[in-house]
This record gives sequence, structure tokens and C-alpha cells, in this order.
Amino acid sequence: MPSSPKIPKELILEHALKMLIRDGYESINIKALAKEIGCSTQPISWHFGNMDGLRNALPEYAQSYAIGKLFNLQDNAVISFLDLGLNYLNIAFDEPHLFRYLFMNGGSGYVASDINVFCDAGQNGEITKQLVKQLGISPELAKAYVLDLTMYAHGLASYIATKVIKISKEEARDMLIRVGTAFFAPSQQPHSKLLGCDPGSIPKMDADPSAWLIARGNKGGN
Repeated sequence: MPSSPKIPKELILEHALKMLIRDGYESINIKALAKEIGCSTQPISWHFGNMDGLRNALPEYAQSYAIGKLFNLQDNAVISFLDLGLNYLNIAFDEPHLFRYLFMNGGSGYVASDINVFCDAGQNGEITKQLVKQLGISPELAKAYVLDLTMYAHGLASYIATKVIKISKEEARDMLIRVGTAFFAPSQQPHSKLLGCDPGSIPKMDADPSAWLIARGNKGGN
């Protein structure tokens, strides 16, 4: 076996992801990727064997990148809950190629094993637990909230990513917040109490999610 090339596997995946985000999944092939990196095709072939090997490795790398953008758990469960939906929309607006690739089966090959994965697994599951603890609702109801918001956000984001509709980030944000806060109407708690601030003071979608806490003026839940 030839010696390992100087260009690491991580760097190749990083450039492949950049191409995906900028130009779409269809733009990626070994020659184009080598040109993007500024190397021969040999390091890519050494690490991945062929294009199929690269295709098999890219989804996990891209998903890890997206998860870092989607989830930003806060002390306030409702803010974590709404952040999840808003961050879906941000990816659809800012990185539509990535959104289609990962969340619309645009090449990643991802298929959810079960619909409950969207309210039970990973960070979604943590948000569900937060809602149960903070609002005193049943796990079943909390799961329904997270699942319903995820489905709504995904549908709206899909329209945005495919340019079926043209709306501003502010319009999309307001739609998401209206729907998200409506889930909590049965709790008889005003939105200002749930959020820790007036909904109108929530920062723009371009802002870092931590700005939610600044708007609330504290770091604790209510």
C-alpha cells in the first residue's frame, strides 16, 4: 500500500462540503474536488477509493455540520423549542443546497427509521425532556409539540429551499413563532411568561441564537 498522502481525509471532506453548500451536490466529482483543494486526484482516491466512497462518507460529515447549526439548547425549554424551528429556516435560507441534500433526500440517502426519531433522538429528545420539566406536561404531549413543530418547520423550510415561495426571513420567523407559541395555549400561560420576554422583542433570524437570552434579560427559565 502506498504511503499516506499529506492531505488529510478531513480536509477533503471539508472542501467537498463547501462545494455542496456553494454549488450543490451534483457539482462534486473527484476531478472538480481535486481542483477545489488544489491537488491531484491521488489523495482523494487514496482515502476514498472512488466517488462512491466519497459519497458514502459525505452524509455523516454534512449531518454533523448541520446538527451544530440546528441545536442550541438553552435553560428555557420554550426558547430551545423555537430555536430548533428557526434554525431549520436559517439553513433553508442561507444554505439551500445543504438543506435539500440532507433533509429532502437530495443525495444523502438519509431515511428516518421512524417518525418518533424527531422527538426522541439526540437533541430533539433533550428538548422534549426540557418541556416536560418546565411546563409540567406529559412526555406524550411534549413529544407531540416537538414533532409538530419539526414537521411544520421542515415543510416551510422546504418551500423556501426550493424557491417555491419567496418570503423574507422576518416573515418566516413570525410564521414559525406564531405556530410554535400556539402549541402552548392550553397551558394558559401568556407567551411573555413562556418566553421570558415579549415575542416582539425576539431578535432577527440572522442573530446568534444566544441573542434570545439577551432579549430575555437573564439566563434562567421562568
